[in-house]
Amino acid sequence: MKIRSLLLLSLLTVGGTIAMAQELRKIKEEGQTVFKPHWFMQVQAGAAHTVGEAGFTDLISPAAALNVGYKFAPAFGARIGVSGWQAKGGWVTPEQTYKYKYLQGNLDIMADLSTLFGGFNPKRVFNGYIFGGVGLNRGFDNDEANALDTKTHELEYLWQEGKILPTGRFGLGCDLRLNDRLSINIEGNANALSDKFNSKKAGNCDWQFNALVGVSIKLGKSYTKTAPVYYEPEPIVAEQPKPAPVVEQPQPKEEVVVAVQPMKQNVFFALNSAKIQKDQQAKILSLVEYLEKHPAAKVSVTGYADAETGNPKINHKLSEKRANNVAEALKAKGIAADRITVDYKGDTVQPYHTPEENRVSICIAE
Repeated sequence: MKIRSLLLLSLLTVGGTIAMAQELRKIKEEGQTVFKPHWFMQVQAGAAHTVGEAGFTDLISPAAALNVGYKFAPAFGARIGVSGWQAKGGWVTPEQTYKYKYLQGNLDIMADLSTLFGGFNPKRVFNGYIFGGVGLNRGFDNDEANALDTKTHELEYLWQEGKILPTGRFGLGCDLRLNDRLSINIEGNANALSDKFNSKKAGNCDWQFNALVGVSIKLGKSYTKTAPVYYEPEPIVAEQPKPAPVVEQPQPKEEVVVAVQPMKQNVFFALNSAKIQKDQQAKILSLVEYLEKHPAAKVSVTGYADAETGNPKINHKLSEKRANNVAEALKAKGIAADRITVDYKGDTVQPYHTPEENRVSICIAE
Protein backbone atom coordinates (compact mmCIF):
# COMPACT_ATOMS: atom_id res chain seq x y z
CA MET A 1 0.00 0.00 0.00
CA LYS A 2 2.82 2.41 0.84
CA ILE A 3 4.47 1.76 -2.57
CA ARG A 4 1.18 2.45 -4.38
CA SER A 5 0.68 5.67 -2.43
CA LEU A 6 4.20 6.83 -3.25
CA LEU A 7 3.72 6.03 -6.96
CA LEU A 8 0.42 7.93 -7.03
CA LEU A 9 1.97 10.92 -5.26
CA SER A 10 4.89 10.90 -7.71
CA LEU A 11 2.56 10.80 -10.74
CA LEU A 12 0.49 13.68 -9.36
CA THR A 13 3.63 15.73 -8.69
CA VAL A 14 5.06 15.11 -12.16
CA GLY A 15 1.68 15.83 -13.81
CA GLY A 16 1.30 19.08 -11.86
CA THR A 17 4.85 20.15 -12.75
CA ILE A 18 4.27 19.48 -16.47
CA ALA A 19 0.94 21.35 -16.44
CA MET A 20 2.52 24.33 -14.68
CA ALA A 21 5.43 24.38 -17.14
CA GLN A 22 3.02 24.29 -20.09
CA GLU A 23 1.00 27.17 -18.63
CA LEU A 24 4.12 29.24 -18.03
CA ARG A 25 5.31 28.58 -21.59
CA LYS A 26 1.91 29.62 -22.95
CA ILE A 27 2.05 32.89 -20.97
CA LYS A 28 5.57 33.57 -22.28
CA GLU A 29 4.59 32.90 -25.89
CA GLU A 30 1.08 34.42 -26.02
CA GLY A 31 0.86 36.76 -23.03
CA GLN A 32 -1.70 36.58 -20.21
CA THR A 33 -5.37 37.66 -20.46
CA VAL A 34 -6.16 40.13 -17.65
CA PHE A 35 -9.66 41.37 -16.66
CA LYS A 36 -10.31 45.09 -17.12
CA PRO A 37 -13.17 46.84 -15.20
CA HIS A 38 -15.74 48.32 -17.60
CA TRP A 39 -19.25 49.78 -17.96
CA PHE A 40 -22.02 47.96 -19.80
CA MET A 41 -25.61 48.57 -20.95
CA GLN A 42 -28.59 46.21 -21.39
CA VAL A 43 -31.67 46.92 -23.52
CA GLN A 44 -34.45 44.36 -22.97
CA ALA A 45 -38.05 43.69 -24.00
CA GLY A 46 -40.44 40.83 -23.36
CA ALA A 47 -43.46 39.81 -21.31
CA ALA A 48 -44.60 40.18 -17.68
CA HIS A 49 -46.99 38.05 -15.64
CA THR A 50 -48.60 39.36 -12.46
CA VAL A 51 -49.90 36.58 -10.22
CA GLY A 52 -53.65 36.93 -9.71
CA GLU A 53 -57.08 35.25 -9.79
CA ALA A 54 -57.27 34.65 -13.53
CA GLY A 55 -55.83 32.37 -16.17
CA PHE A 56 -52.06 32.52 -16.71
CA THR A 57 -52.29 33.87 -20.26
CA ASP A 58 -54.98 36.41 -19.25
CA LEU A 59 -52.47 38.16 -16.96
CA ILE A 60 -49.56 38.47 -19.45
CA SER A 61 -48.52 42.01 -20.38
CA PRO A 62 -45.70 43.66 -22.36
CA ALA A 63 -42.54 44.62 -20.44
CA ALA A 64 -39.24 46.41 -21.14
CA ALA A 65 -36.10 47.35 -19.24
CA LEU A 66 -32.99 49.51 -19.64
CA ASN A 67 -29.98 48.89 -17.38
CA VAL A 68 -26.55 50.49 -17.02
CA GLY A 69 -23.94 48.67 -14.95
CA TYR A 70 -20.29 48.42 -13.96
CA LYS A 71 -18.30 45.15 -13.91
CA PHE A 72 -15.75 45.83 -11.16
CA ALA A 73 -14.36 42.26 -10.85
CA PRO A 74 -14.21 39.26 -13.21
CA ALA A 75 -17.22 37.62 -11.51
CA PHE A 76 -19.06 40.56 -9.92
CA GLY A 77 -20.80 43.73 -11.00
CA ALA A 78 -23.65 46.11 -10.17
CA ARG A 79 -26.32 47.82 -12.25
CA ILE A 80 -29.10 50.37 -12.01
CA GLY A 81 -32.07 50.32 -14.32
CA VAL A 82 -35.62 51.21 -15.16
CA SER A 83 -38.23 48.57 -16.00
CA GLY A 84 -41.96 48.49 -16.48
CA TRP A 85 -44.79 49.05 -18.96
CA GLN A 86 -48.04 47.31 -18.15
CA ALA A 87 -49.48 44.94 -15.54
CA LYS A 88 -52.81 43.14 -15.21
CA GLY A 89 -55.07 42.12 -12.36
CA GLY A 90 -57.96 39.66 -12.29
CA TRP A 91 -61.35 39.65 -10.58
CA VAL A 92 -63.17 36.36 -10.08
CA THR A 93 -66.90 37.18 -9.86
CA PRO A 94 -67.76 38.30 -12.44
CA GLU A 95 -64.56 37.06 -14.15
CA GLN A 96 -62.75 40.03 -15.70
CA THR A 97 -59.29 41.58 -15.97
CA TYR A 98 -58.06 45.15 -15.67
CA LYS A 99 -54.86 46.85 -16.84
CA TYR A 100 -52.65 49.44 -15.16
CA LYS A 101 -49.16 50.82 -15.80
CA TYR A 102 -46.02 51.09 -13.72
CA LEU A 103 -42.37 52.17 -13.78
CA GLN A 104 -39.79 50.61 -11.46
CA GLY A 105 -36.29 51.78 -10.58
CA ASN A 106 -33.91 48.92 -9.72
CA LEU A 107 -30.52 48.46 -8.06
CA ASP A 108 -28.97 44.98 -8.52
CA ILE A 109 -25.80 43.15 -7.50
CA MET A 110 -24.73 40.58 -10.13
CA ALA A 111 -22.57 37.43 -9.96
CA ASP A 112 -21.14 35.78 -13.11
CA LEU A 113 -21.61 32.03 -12.59
CA SER A 114 -19.54 31.04 -15.64
CA THR A 115 -16.51 32.92 -14.31
CA LEU A 116 -17.01 31.70 -10.73
CA PHE A 117 -16.99 28.05 -11.81
CA GLY A 118 -14.99 28.14 -15.07
CA GLY A 119 -12.50 30.97 -14.60
CA PHE A 120 -12.23 34.26 -16.49
CA ASN A 121 -12.47 33.80 -20.27
CA PRO A 122 -13.54 36.82 -22.39
CA LYS A 123 -13.98 34.57 -25.45
CA ARG A 124 -16.55 32.25 -23.77
CA VAL A 125 -19.81 32.12 -25.79
CA PHE A 126 -22.24 31.33 -22.95
CA ASN A 127 -22.01 33.39 -19.75
CA GLY A 128 -24.67 32.78 -17.11
CA TYR A 129 -25.32 35.13 -14.17
CA ILE A 130 -27.58 35.59 -11.14
CA PHE A 131 -28.61 38.80 -9.44
CA GLY A 132 -30.53 40.18 -6.50
CA GLY A 133 -31.62 43.69 -5.66
CA VAL A 134 -34.20 46.20 -4.51
CA GLY A 135 -36.34 48.79 -6.23
CA LEU A 136 -39.12 51.36 -6.02
CA ASN A 137 -42.26 50.76 -8.07
CA ARG A 138 -44.67 53.55 -9.03
CA GLY A 139 -48.04 52.40 -10.34
CA PHE A 140 -50.28 54.78 -12.34
CA ASP A 141 -53.18 54.88 -14.82
CA ASN A 142 -55.37 52.59 -12.70
CA ASP A 143 -58.64 53.77 -14.28
CA GLU A 144 -59.84 50.27 -15.30
CA ALA A 145 -59.64 49.00 -11.71
CA ASN A 146 -61.46 52.09 -10.43
CA ALA A 147 -64.24 51.61 -13.00
CA LEU A 148 -64.50 47.85 -12.36
CA ASP A 149 -67.98 46.57 -11.48
CA THR A 150 -67.33 44.04 -8.71
CA LYS A 151 -70.99 43.67 -7.78
CA THR A 152 -71.12 42.93 -4.06
CA HIS A 153 -67.37 43.26 -3.26
CA GLU A 154 -64.96 46.16 -3.53
CA LEU A 155 -61.19 46.21 -4.17
CA GLU A 156 -59.92 46.82 -0.64
CA TYR A 157 -56.53 48.29 -1.67
CA LEU A 158 -57.78 50.33 -4.63
CA TRP A 159 -55.56 53.32 -5.47
CA GLN A 160 -56.28 56.18 -7.88
CA GLU A 161 -53.66 58.88 -8.41
CA GLY A 162 -50.64 56.59 -8.15
CA LYS A 163 -48.85 54.34 -5.72
CA ILE A 164 -45.15 54.05 -4.79
CA LEU A 165 -44.21 50.64 -3.40
CA PRO A 166 -40.86 49.04 -2.33
CA THR A 167 -39.72 45.97 -4.25
CA GLY A 168 -37.40 43.06 -3.65
CA ARG A 169 -36.14 41.15 -6.70
CA PHE A 170 -33.94 38.33 -7.91
CA GLY A 171 -33.35 36.47 -11.14
CA LEU A 172 -30.97 34.81 -13.54
CA GLY A 173 -29.87 35.39 -17.10
CA CYS A 174 -27.22 34.73 -19.69
CA ASP A 175 -25.23 36.55 -22.37
CA LEU A 176 -24.54 34.79 -25.69
CA ARG A 177 -21.34 36.41 -26.99
CA LEU A 178 -21.31 37.77 -30.55
CA ASN A 179 -18.02 39.68 -30.27
CA ASP A 180 -15.93 41.50 -27.64
CA ARG A 181 -18.54 44.28 -27.26
CA LEU A 182 -21.95 42.77 -28.15
CA SER A 183 -23.99 39.85 -26.74
CA ILE A 184 -27.55 38.57 -26.98
CA ASN A 185 -29.10 38.86 -23.51
CA ILE A 186 -31.80 36.55 -22.06
CA GLU A 187 -33.12 37.16 -18.54
CA GLY A 188 -35.87 36.04 -16.17
CA ASN A 189 -36.64 37.86 -12.93
CA ALA A 190 -39.13 37.79 -10.07
CA ASN A 191 -40.31 40.92 -8.23
CA ALA A 192 -41.99 40.80 -4.81
CA LEU A 193 -44.17 43.89 -4.19
CA SER A 194 -46.55 45.14 -1.56
CA ASP A 195 -50.01 43.51 -1.40
CA LYS A 196 -51.41 46.84 -2.67
CA PHE A 197 -49.79 46.55 -6.14
CA ASN A 198 -52.84 44.99 -7.89
CA SER A 199 -55.43 46.83 -5.72
CA LYS A 200 -56.64 43.55 -4.15
CA LYS A 201 -56.15 42.47 -0.53
CA ALA A 202 -54.68 38.96 -0.37
CA GLY A 203 -52.71 38.99 2.88
CA ASN A 204 -49.38 38.39 1.15
CA CYS A 205 -47.05 40.14 -1.27
CA ASP A 206 -47.89 40.49 -4.97
CA TRP A 207 -45.53 38.75 -7.40
CA GLN A 208 -44.61 39.80 -10.89
CA PHE A 209 -42.39 37.73 -13.21
CA ASN A 210 -40.59 38.99 -16.31
CA ALA A 211 -39.10 37.11 -19.27
CA LEU A 212 -36.88 39.45 -21.31
CA VAL A 213 -34.68 39.26 -24.39
CA GLY A 214 -32.36 41.97 -25.67
CA VAL A 215 -28.76 42.99 -26.20
CA SER A 216 -25.90 43.59 -23.79
CA ILE A 217 -23.28 46.15 -24.87
CA LYS A 218 -19.86 46.55 -23.23
CA LEU A 219 -18.99 50.25 -23.16
CA GLY A 220 -15.27 49.64 -22.72
CA LYS A 221 -12.61 47.00 -23.29
CA SER A 222 -13.24 44.12 -20.87
CA TYR A 223 -9.76 42.62 -20.93
CA THR A 224 -6.17 43.23 -21.92
CA LYS A 225 -3.25 40.97 -22.73
CA THR A 226 0.16 41.23 -21.15
CA ALA A 227 3.01 41.32 -23.61
CA PRO A 228 4.74 38.00 -24.26
CA VAL A 229 8.32 37.63 -23.04
CA TYR A 230 10.56 39.16 -25.68
CA TYR A 231 14.30 38.59 -25.87
CA GLU A 232 16.49 41.21 -27.52
CA PRO A 233 18.97 39.68 -30.00
CA GLU A 234 22.49 39.66 -28.61
CA PRO A 235 25.06 41.60 -30.64
CA ILE A 236 27.43 39.45 -32.68
CA VAL A 237 31.07 40.30 -32.12
CA ALA A 238 33.73 38.95 -34.47
CA GLU A 239 36.42 36.83 -32.84
CA GLN A 240 39.87 38.36 -32.63
CA PRO A 241 42.48 36.41 -34.66
CA LYS A 242 45.26 34.67 -32.78
CA PRO A 243 48.57 36.57 -32.89
CA ALA A 244 51.25 35.16 -35.15
CA PRO A 245 54.13 33.31 -33.39
CA VAL A 246 57.16 35.41 -32.53
CA VAL A 247 60.21 34.83 -34.80
CA GLU A 248 63.65 36.45 -34.91
CA GLN A 249 63.02 38.16 -38.27
CA PRO A 250 61.49 41.63 -38.19
CA GLN A 251 57.74 41.37 -37.93
CA PRO A 252 55.33 43.56 -39.87
CA LYS A 253 52.80 45.51 -37.86
CA GLU A 254 49.79 43.44 -36.88
CA GLU A 255 46.52 44.57 -38.33
CA VAL A 256 44.00 45.50 -35.69
CA VAL A 257 40.64 43.89 -36.45
CA VAL A 258 37.81 46.08 -35.21
CA ALA A 259 34.64 44.20 -34.38
CA VAL A 260 31.60 45.57 -36.18
CA GLN A 261 28.88 46.31 -33.65
CA PRO A 262 25.28 45.76 -34.83
CA MET A 263 22.97 48.77 -35.03
CA LYS A 264 19.36 48.71 -33.86
CA GLN A 265 16.81 51.40 -34.68
CA ASN A 266 13.14 51.48 -33.62
CA VAL A 267 11.04 53.42 -36.15
CA PHE A 268 7.81 54.33 -34.35
CA PHE A 269 4.46 55.08 -36.03
CA ALA A 270 1.29 56.94 -35.15
CA LEU A 271 -1.94 55.12 -34.22
CA ASN A 272 -3.37 53.21 -37.22
CA SER A 273 -0.67 54.66 -39.52
CA ALA A 274 2.20 53.26 -41.58
CA LYS A 275 3.58 56.65 -42.62
CA ILE A 276 7.15 57.39 -41.49
CA GLN A 277 6.93 60.61 -39.49
CA LYS A 278 9.40 63.48 -39.76
CA ASP A 279 10.86 62.87 -36.31
CA GLN A 280 11.74 59.28 -37.35
CA GLN A 281 13.60 60.20 -40.56
CA ALA A 282 16.90 60.64 -38.67
CA LYS A 283 16.77 56.94 -37.74
CA ILE A 284 16.49 55.99 -41.43
CA LEU A 285 19.53 58.18 -42.21
CA SER A 286 21.52 56.54 -39.38
CA LEU A 287 20.79 53.11 -40.84
CA VAL A 288 21.84 54.27 -44.31
CA GLU A 289 25.14 55.70 -42.98
CA TYR A 290 25.85 52.43 -41.14
CA LEU A 291 25.15 50.29 -44.22
CA GLU A 292 27.28 52.55 -46.45
CA LYS A 293 30.15 52.39 -43.97
CA HIS A 294 29.89 48.59 -43.75
CA PRO A 295 29.23 47.26 -47.29
CA ALA A 296 28.97 43.64 -46.10
CA ALA A 297 26.31 44.41 -43.51
CA LYS A 298 22.63 43.63 -44.02
CA VAL A 299 19.50 44.88 -42.26
CA SER A 300 16.37 43.04 -41.07
CA VAL A 301 13.16 45.06 -40.75
CA THR A 302 10.27 43.59 -38.69
CA GLY A 303 6.90 45.35 -38.43
CA TYR A 304 4.55 45.19 -35.42
CA ALA A 305 1.11 46.52 -34.41
CA ASP A 306 -0.53 47.41 -31.11
CA ALA A 307 -2.87 44.62 -29.86
CA GLU A 308 -4.87 47.14 -27.78
CA THR A 309 -6.44 48.65 -30.92
CA GLY A 310 -7.89 47.34 -34.16
CA ASN A 311 -8.29 43.61 -34.78
CA PRO A 312 -5.84 40.83 -35.84
CA LYS A 313 -6.65 41.16 -39.57
CA ILE A 314 -6.18 44.94 -39.66
CA ASN A 315 -3.05 44.78 -37.48
CA HIS A 316 -1.47 42.10 -39.72
CA LYS A 317 -1.76 44.37 -42.80
CA LEU A 318 -0.67 47.44 -40.79
CA SER A 319 2.54 45.76 -39.57
CA GLU A 320 3.30 44.63 -43.15
CA LYS A 321 2.93 48.20 -44.47
CA ARG A 322 5.14 49.58 -41.69
CA ALA A 323 7.95 47.13 -42.48
CA ASN A 324 7.68 47.65 -46.25
CA ASN A 325 7.64 51.46 -45.92
CA VAL A 326 10.91 51.38 -43.95
CA ALA A 327 12.44 49.04 -46.53
CA GLU A 328 11.35 51.33 -49.40
CA ALA A 329 12.83 54.34 -47.57
CA LEU A 330 16.20 52.53 -47.34
CA LYS A 331 16.07 51.59 -51.02
CA ALA A 332 15.32 55.20 -51.93
CA LYS A 333 18.56 56.16 -50.16
CA GLY A 334 20.57 53.73 -52.32
CA ILE A 335 20.59 50.55 -50.22
CA ALA A 336 20.35 47.45 -52.44
CA ALA A 337 17.22 45.29 -52.04
CA ASP A 338 19.28 42.13 -51.47
CA ARG A 339 20.71 43.69 -48.31
CA ILE A 340 17.22 44.15 -46.77
CA THR A 341 15.10 41.42 -45.14
CA VAL A 342 11.43 42.24 -44.38
CA ASP A 343 9.17 40.48 -41.86
CA TYR A 344 5.96 41.42 -40.02
CA LYS A 345 4.21 40.01 -36.94
CA GLY A 346 0.85 41.83 -36.76
CA ASP A 347 -0.23 41.92 -33.10
CA THR A 348 0.77 38.30 -32.37
CA VAL A 349 4.03 39.50 -30.83
CA GLN A 350 4.26 42.55 -28.55
CA PRO A 351 7.95 43.42 -28.11
CA TYR A 352 7.35 46.17 -25.58
CA HIS A 353 5.09 46.75 -22.56
CA THR A 354 3.26 49.90 -23.68
CA PRO A 355 0.84 50.08 -26.64
CA GLU A 356 2.59 53.12 -28.18
CA GLU A 357 5.97 51.31 -28.35
CA ASN A 358 4.41 48.35 -30.18
CA ARG A 359 3.46 50.55 -33.18
CA VAL A 360 6.97 50.04 -34.53
CA SER A 361 9.31 48.60 -37.12
CA ILE A 362 12.42 47.17 -35.42
CA CYS A 363 15.49 47.42 -37.66
CA ILE A 364 18.68 45.46 -36.86
CA ALA A 365 21.70 46.04 -39.10
CA GLU A 366 24.76 43.76 -38.77
